Amino acid sequence: MTREIVVVTAAYGSDRVRALGGQAALLPVIAKAGADSVEIRRELFDDPSLAHLPKLGDHIAQHQLGCVYSVPEALFGEDGNYHPQLEGFFLEAQQLGARVMKLSLGHYRPCTNLMRLKKVLDAQPVRLVVENDQTPDCGLLLPMSAFLRAASDAGLPLGMTFDMGNWHWVGQAPHCAADTLADHVTYVHVKAAAQRAGKWHAVALDNSDGQWRELLNRLPMDAPRGIEFPLEGDDLIAVTRHYVDLLRAE
Repeated sequence: MTREIVVVTAAYGSDRVRALGGQAALLPVIAKAGADSVEIRRELFDDPSLAHLPKLGDHIAQHQLGCVYSVPEALFGEDGNYHPQLEGFFLEAQQLGARVMKLSLGHYRPCTNLMRLKKVLDAQPVRLVVENDQTPDCGLLLPMSAFLRAASDAGLPLGMTFDMGNWHWVGQAPHCAADTLADHVTYVHVKAAAQRAGKWHAVALDNSDGQWRELLNRLPMDAPRGIEFPLEGDDLIAVTRHYVDLLRAE
């Protein structure tokens, strides 16, 4: 089985992305490193850049890369309703040629009627995935599990992005989360984490304790694997290719 590998532009660091001229400048790096797709991050755009998404989408296609669009917003607000700009985010994803759009779960309530959300999602050519984030009120296993079960029962066309590292930030066990949520996972953010000065930090796989391998084996083998740990060095193509090859072989 050939595994799809996605490179998240934020893995290169926001300062370096800006210094290189924006996310478009990383497309040749990602393509030459042998990746299949790129994850474009909305938070790395300024307002003028958002007006040129179709052009960026053309560049992604020219490099023969697939696209995931990551929006740093929650699907559900504190009022329990889905994000009022959700359909606008979907339009941006379409302009990029993305097949998947990622949001965090947010403040899901078990009593939420999901039929209005289902109507929106059914009309989209882009598939929604929800991610466990690093916030203690929204990134926990229990609400994520409850939502995914309810979404499945309601027939919502969505999946889950399982961020391997974010569970550490909210004090929960990644392996337990993997065992509980694996049936819903359609995309994996591969991330190792280590503590420094009492705080969690994402680290490159080669600089980790290696537990990421066991965790990855608990998740669907056919789910695309996104590189979201730091990609650093003088030769970005070489370092990216190293981890693309590593994750494709695992």
